[in-house]
Amino acid sequence: MSMLKNRQIWTWFERKWQEGNVPIMGSADHGTWLGTMVFDGARWFDGVAPDLDKHCARLNHSAAALGLKPPMATAEIIALAEEGCKKFTGKVPLYIRPMAWSTEGGAMTVDADPESTRFALCIEEAGMAPPDATTTLTTTRFTRPTLATATVDAKAACLYPNNARMLKEAQSKGFANVISCDVAGNVAETATSNIFMVKSGEYFTPIPNGCFLNGITRQRLITLLREHGEKVWETVLTLDDFRAADEIFLSGNYSKVTGATQFEDKIYPHGDKTKLARKLYWDWAGA
Repeated sequence: MSMLKNRQIWTWFERKWQEGNVPIMGSADHGTWLGTMVFDGARWFDGVAPDLDKHCARLNHSAAALGLKPPMATAEIIALAEEGCKKFTGKVPLYIRPMAWSTEGGAMTVDADPESTRFALCIEEAGMAPPDATTTLTTTRFTRPTLATATVDAKAACLYPNNARMLKEAQSKGFANVISCDVAGNVAETATSNIFMVKSGEYFTPIPNGCFLNGITRQRLITLLREHGEKVWETVLTLDDFRAADEIFLSGNYSKVTGATQFEDKIYPHGDKTKLARKLYWDWAGA
């Protein structure tokens, strides 16, 4: 699941491909010291890049949400990503990360000047989790912000320190990840992905309420499960609902579907419904 050591990296910046971890930001860039950077992430593996178009489109949506100028047409970003993937051997899975940020402030300095928006596309080797990969979960004292308090309608880099402190808290308690809640105390997601639970043979997942991204992989799984005849409910869920669940799994671009085998002191199976969700995704992707 982690980035590979000595991994190959290609970066498209300043209108050309450059090999390696290329410096892209200056010390005085607005995005450097005021955090106006957005990004997205897609995956390439086994000859396919599932929902690449949706990830590239979301990069432009995120840019607009932060007051940046969408850096280029979605179709151009897709074409660049496909071109960049061909620079690799095809033997190792890839992580495709388009990024945009501002170099200058606007009229009040703190705001971004949309005309100063810069763009880079980084593609790097990154292993995929094995089919039987699982994780463990706990609670966290930190919550997801609301749209009134943070830029939660964008995949913005400035949001991730909050997620990072959730993970640090989980690790200090002997767990790998957390189930995070919104300000009302209802389940939102984990620190790194969307979340599902299974109860009495049916799937449940928190309904998007504006405090977390309605993930692309999440949406894809809901569609695939329903097309397969499964019942999937998007609804308000509590921590106690997850404590009473039969199965729990995570969904996200980086690892796609990951089973959870423990939440606090309760042990869960890496169950058939979780395995079905993963199988349906892989079958759809054609990998």
